[in-house]
Amino acid sequence: MPLRRSQLFVPGNNEHMIRKAALELKPDSVIIDLEDAVPIDSKETARKLIRELLPQLDWGNKELCVRVNDPKTPFFYADIDTVSKIDIVKCIVVPKAEFDLSFLYKATGKEIEPLIETAKGLLRIEDVVRSEGVTAVSYGVADFALSVGGLLQAYEPNQVLKTLVVSAAKAYGVDPIDRVYFDIKNLDGFRRDCVEAKSLGYVGKQVIHPSQIPIANEVFSPSKEEIEWARRVVEAYERAVKEGRGAISLDGQLVDHVHYKLAKRILDFANQAG
Repeated sequence: MPLRRSQLFVPGNNEHMIRKAALELKPDSVIIDLEDAVPIDSKETARKLIRELLPQLDWGNKELCVRVNDPKTPFFYADIDTVSKIDIVKCIVVPKAEFDLSFLYKATGKEIEPLIETAKGLLRIEDVVRSEGVTAVSYGVADFALSVGGLLQAYEPNQVLKTLVVSAAKAYGVDPIDRVYFDIKNLDGFRRDCVEAKSLGYVGKQVIHPSQIPIANEVFSPSKEEIEWARRVVEAYERAVKEGRGAISLDGQLVDHVHYKLAKRILDFANQAG
């Protein structure tokens, strides 16, 4: 599974920004947006642009995704037809996901990342996340607030929404990616948001500005202290198992198989991140 510490949204009708995302910036994932970032009268122009441009660019190790339009709109199937023919696109991001998306994976062979953005989508999140082909999930607070008639400011910090999304993701073995942080000038606030998301179990952050990329990549990578702790736990626990012990004390703290698995996960992630 690819790293998804940072997922950068890029307007699908902006050639300059698409080229910059491919050749200059260093997010783990790039999401070419055909939905909110593209006006209605520019939808077909954007499809034509990405059909021609995306295969020409060197995306390196970046995961290339496309966010299509809402499945309930007339633009959805034209988007899917376009994206299905671009081999370099690995993942389809589906906004306002509310139902089983297995048909999309079967039709295109591409991985799926649903966005939970409506009341119905949240209530049906298990059906959405366990769809065939789903490898990640995120959520949108602005659309969700609109869906329930609430305020954006109330749902940006909402722990219930965050916990339900991360729980569904972990239950079905997919990557939970935290939502967009809208205040692009407040990098300290963005960092705090990333730290909180990581503490809840999220593995990455969706970003909308280049300045947010290095912060997300840093926060969602294991720190030196975490890596050192993980190495010591793995070494001590594996030594104990050879001696016939299932739990040990390390620095005065109990270490058992759960801690061992957590430590192994940190080391695997650190190796993948390089």
